[in-house]
Amino acid sequence: MTPLKKGTKLTDNPRNVRLEIRLTQSENDMLNDCAKQLETTKTNVIIKGIEKVSESLKK
Repeated sequence: MTPLKKGTKLTDNPRNVRLEIRLTQSENDMLNDCAKQLETTKTNVIIKGIEKVSESLKK
């Protein structure tokens, strides 16, 4: 039996910051619709939104 590797680094950039937000029902519906259409998670939709806003601010 091979020994289990403990403490293995899983990623170079871990997502270890937790954020809680409050949304209206319509905002939540929009987020769910976006995630469904893009076939991704709500987290990924939010991250894409952050990236787009950041890019537009740099212009």
